Amino acid sequence: MTQRPRASLGRVLDDLGATLLELVAGDPDQPIGGVVIHDPLDDPLLPQHALVLGVGLRDPDEITRVLRDLGRQQATGLVLRSPVPRGGQITAVAAATGVAVLGLTQGATWDQLGILLRSVLDVGVAESETLAGMPSGDLFALANATAALLDAPVTIEDRSSRVLAFSGRQDEADTARVETVLGRQVPDRYSRLLSERGVFRELYRTDQPVYVAPMPATEPEVALPRVAVAVRAGDEILGSIWVAVHEPLSEERSEALRDAAKVVALHMLRIRADADVERRLRADLVRTALDGTRDALDRLGLADQTLVVLGLAVPAATERQRLADAFAMHLGAVQPRAVAALVGDVTYGLVPVVSEERAAQIAQDFLDRVGDRSGATIGVATAVRLPQARASADRALRVLRTGRRTQRVARLADVQVEALLLELRDLVEARGEQPTGPIARLVAYDRDHSSTLVETLRAWLDAFGDVTAAAAAVYVHPNTFRYRLRRLAEIGSLDLSDPEARFAAMLQLRVLAADTVSGGSLDEPC
Repeated sequence: MTQRPRASLGRVLDDLGATLLELVAGDPDQPIGGVVIHDPLDDPLLPQHALVLGVGLRDPDEITRVLRDLGRQQATGLVLRSPVPRGGQITAVAAATGVAVLGLTQGATWDQLGILLRSVLDVGVAESETLAGMPSGDLFALANATAALLDAPVTIEDRSSRVLAFSGRQDEADTARVETVLGRQVPDRYSRLLSERGVFRELYRTDQPVYVAPMPATEPEVALPRVAVAVRAGDEILGSIWVAVHEPLSEERSEALRDAAKVVALHMLRIRADADVERRLRADLVRTALDGTRDALDRLGLADQTLVVLGLAVPAATERQRLADAFAMHLGAVQPRAVAALVGDVTYGLVPVVSEERAAQIAQDFLDRVGDRSGATIGVATAVRLPQARASADRALRVLRTGRRTQRVARLADVQVEALLLELRDLVEARGEQPTGPIARLVAYDRDHSSTLVETLRAWLDAFGDVTAAAAAVYVHPNTFRYRLRRLAEIGSLDLSDPEARFAAMLQLRVLAADTVSGGSLDEPC
């Protein structure tokens, strides 16, 4: 019976690619029906759409021979140890046979990859899945098992020294450990000391356990030494294991700690893969719901609800997923039926609330909590129809992202004029429009004479004709400003007493590109 493919190569690359795998050649949109280890002394019958682990394959001629053989058996891909040569014979044969070629990053083990592939793909794995003999993703079970092997209390921490799991017997450690476990975070004063001593630098550049001298302690407290080991997948540091000890570990226990780090890496990668899959599923549902699809709203439990759409923008791409997760948690705490997901470069939240005002307050509370270092902004819109609501939230968000507003949360009604000006500017730029009439003459004069008549006109219009305020804005004496005003009216043939002429000048100054009109146009950040 033909085995039914359960996942795709694209999913494997999405889940593990950043850490373990890279696509060297071939199409990632292929199913995977099984994971097999290549054996040069045997010729096993491969399952359909097999992903083959090419352990020990190095010779280009041997690799191409294997690729042709896998092509005849309709295999999906061949994994080789990196670096894999790009271009040339291997790439050509991969294209001809339809077998994708992937590279396994240096430092990662084949056992690690095999276990992760099978767990991620769920190929032949029971519902009660285990990894290396432990319940999948149960870091607390791993911490207790490691503590039993080492006869000492253990914590498992991420790269930011947040405690992911801890074993029993923490009462046998010191005050610093108790404080760390209770706060689920290594206190800042200890993290700083470890950084100053170079402990993290030493820890992350070796796969051997590192002995850490006791932290300073005041009487009657007693500080214990630590032994730590990095948890890594290939070249990526996932976190670390910390053991509170009375003396350095024996060679046997050091080896046990190194082995434990490898198992913890498997589980941490699986947890991350599961989280990524869940994020993608939620993002797909939110994206579809924003398009107005009823089925997606039903699956999210938001059908027949009056919704408000919140659009969260974060300038730094590296911060987007972290703040997206925090935003989802914040909305869920305020309104349990709310959902949020990162779609493109914006995190959209769908919140069942009574009014835009309440939604705006929820958004402001979130930004107040995360602080202003991220530069995050949020647009708000009521969902009469979800596609229109998303568009309205995007329009409000676009205005906030220009930096022309000091506020960080806005409804479209708050910034509608600025939104219209931005859209008018889009139209002008699409047509390649250039300044005309008085503005064109002033721009040309400023360019030829290195003068500031356009800046003078802009300041006067912004000040509603108040010469004193306008002069102060451009740091000149009011008499000088009046002289420049007369000059620009004369050179530009501009009747400043005509309201239509003033409006036309103001509109051109607002919507034309900054490189054609000097001064503060409504620019957007790069």
